[in-house]
Amino acid sequence: QVQLVESGGGLVQAGGSLRLSCAASGSIFRIRAMAWYRQAPGKQRELVATITPDGTANYVDSVKGRFTISRDNTKNTVYLQMNSLKPEDTAVYYCNVRGAVLRSLRVEEYDYWGQGTQVTVSS
Repeated sequence: QVQLVESGGGLVQAGGSLRLSCAASGSIFRIRAMAWYRQAPGKQRELVATITPDGTANYVDSVKGRFTISRDNTKNTVYLQMNSLKPEDTAVYYCNVRGAVLRSLRVEEYDYWGQGTQVTVSS
């Protein structure tokens, strides 16, 4: 089985910081892109940041300059450093990892999701 375990969410005041982490384990290998999504109540899931295996990062405009995505390929882990948090950042944050597994003696790639971690930013 493949497991993605998220941690680091919580309650923080506006202007504060949090760091999320997501570690992939199990039979997954050849991990490619990694990403963070978020979903606020009543809103559609939003792509926040992506990172390629060589470290190239992209961000949604609303978090540019405040959030930093990074990864440790030796640990199969992706991080999201969130600074200068705003109440509108409040959401459940999900990590997403594309990687390979062995199915019927063939390598197949899938998107795997973390369980979600709540980030709440108070005014």
